[in-house]
This record gives sequence, structure tokens and C-alpha cells, in this order.
Amino acid sequence: MAHSQHPSILLMLSVVTLSLMSGSNNVAEARHLLEMTLPELPKPELPELPPFPKVELPPLSDVPSLPTPESPNVPELPHLPEIHDLPKPTLPTIPALPKDINFPSLSPP
Repeated sequence: MAHSQHPSILLMLSVVTLSLMSGSNNVAEARHLLEMTLPELPKPELPELPPFPKVELPPLSDVPSLPTPESPNVPELPHLPEIHDLPKPTLPTIPALPKDINFPSLSPP
């Protein structure tokens, strides 16, 4: 009965065991990749780019100016009556504790 309560532990242990068993081959293959030399390839010659055409912009005086937009008329808000100040609530006062409180001692007399 004890083995049927935790099958997830057995599954996790088997996955870890299998991954550790197959991990040793990858280290050896990585070492071979590091020791391998690649042939040097010649640098390709890049073609020359044609020169960019020069763009002629019109002078700034020929650009028309935009008219300024008119702001819409906003109606005025109606007059609101003044709100009277509400009385502030008072907090209850906490009585002060006396400073000389005799606590019973726990040590035997």
C-alpha cells in the first residue's frame, strides 16, 4: 500500500536516472566540436553602391502657412450655492494607563 501512494516520486527518479545515463555522450561530442578546425573562407567582394541622387527641396517661403483654428464658445457654468462646513467628528479619547502597575512575579518568594 505504501508504494501506490507516491507514484510521482518513482516517475521523477526514473526521469533523472535516464537523463544522467544519456548525458555522458554529449560531453564527448562537444569536445570534438571544440577541437575541430574550420577552413578559412575568402571574404566576398561587395559591389559598390551607386551614389544617391541629391534631393532639391523648395525654399521655406513657398510653403503656405496654416490658418489658426478658432476655439469653440464654451457656455459658462451655473452658479452653485456655497456648501457650509460640516462639523468635524471628534475621536473618542483613550484613557491613560497607570504607570505603577504591580505585576505578580513568577519567581517563588
